[in-house]
Amino acid sequence: METRSAIFTGRIHTGREDEFFAIVESELLPVWRRMPGALAVRVYRPRRADPGSPPIVLLQEIDYASPEAVREAEASPIRAEGAPVVARLMTMFDGALHHIVSERIT
Repeated sequence: METRSAIFTGRIHTGREDEFFAIVESELLPVWRRMPGALAVRVYRPRRADPGSPPIVLLQEIDYASPEAVREAEASPIRAEGAPVVARLMTMFDGALHHIVSERIT
C-alpha cells in the first residue's frame, strides 16, 4: 500500500479560512476521489499541535495499491483538473505545498 500525501504548511490569510476549506471540500475533494487507482481519500484540518511543530493547515492522503498506481495518478489528466484550484488556494495562503509518497509498513 502506498499513500501520497499533500501537506500545506504556512498560514491561511486572516478571514479566509472558511473560504479556503470550502474550496477544498467542494472543488478539490471530488477531483481527488476521481483519481485513477485511488482506494481511499482522507483530508484533515489540524486542530492543535505541539509547541514548535510546523504550521500545518491541511493534510491530504490518498491510498493506492502500488507505486505504479501512484505514478499513474500523478500523470493523470484528472490530477491536472485540480491544479487551477490549488493555484487559487495559494492566493489565499502564505506557505508551501509538499507532496510525500509513503509505503505502509504495518
